Amino acid sequence: MSANHTVGAASLSLVTLLCVASADGLSAAGAIPDFAPDNRTAWFPDRPAGDDFLPPESGPGPVVADSTHPYTPNDEGRNTGIQPTYRIADLTNPILKPWAAAQMKKANDEVLAGGVPFVARERCWPAGVPGFDIMRRVAPVWVVQSPKEVLLIWPSDQQVRHVYLNVPHSRNLKPSWYGESVGHYEAGELVVDTVGLNDKSFIDNYRTPHTTQLHVVERFSLIGGGKTLQVQIEVEDPGAFNTSWRAVQRFRRWTDGTMAPSACAENNFDYFTYRVEPIPQSAKADF
Repeated sequence: MSANHTVGAASLSLVTLLCVASADGLSAAGAIPDFAPDNRTAWFPDRPAGDDFLPPESGPGPVVADSTHPYTPNDEGRNTGIQPTYRIADLTNPILKPWAAAQMKKANDEVLAGGVPFVARERCWPAGVPGFDIMRRVAPVWVVQSPKEVLLIWPSDQQVRHVYLNVPHSRNLKPSWYGESVGHYEAGELVVDTVGLNDKSFIDNYRTPHTTQLHVVERFSLIGGGKTLQVQIEVEDPGAFNTSWRAVQRFRRWTDGTMAPSACAENNFDYFTYRVEPIPQSAKADF
């Protein structure tokens, strides 16, 4: 089983085959959260800086902005009048191996010199895992649940993560952008275990690197009466990090429309001659 696939908007015809949700967003059995009670329910990050991870309550956490160069996203800038800024990573975070911090310093230096940082969504590249959880606030994440599989769909290019339920990981996985995700429901949460990731993506939008040893566990749950989707994330990669660490992401429920096809790379010209990663192109069809 490979999770490195894409599907079109027709995937939403796979309606949720679970029990009818109650007020708290759980099935009648109480063990299966219903993330998609209808074809209009999707999930947006719940804050302007929703393309950053939130830190855990305690213990090692994700890379955040350097305190001397705070990150101000476009949404917050429009609402407050503060000039939006690019990200500058805090390289004092003790989770980082020396080689990872050194690589990130080069990226910081380029931005401080006036360059434009690479962000996967802005250049139409797959975000990887757990980067998928913090795609920019321009489109919601859709969830399709069935008895054997859960799809997590980001509509720009219809990037899809396949979560195969109640099965073990495959043997001898070939690394891919989204790896292989297997999951199960546990005490009202969807628990997703992902391995088999290549090292081409970044952990986050601070360009935090990782190796093919990356292992990510996500716990998806509904809180706040089903109005908020929370993801608790555990990350380990002995090749890039000194210790395992945790992060949190939260989404608000969005019901303002249905998913529409969106081609990220079509007619996406570089009018400002940014020196960033080129938009991916293919010389032949994938199928």
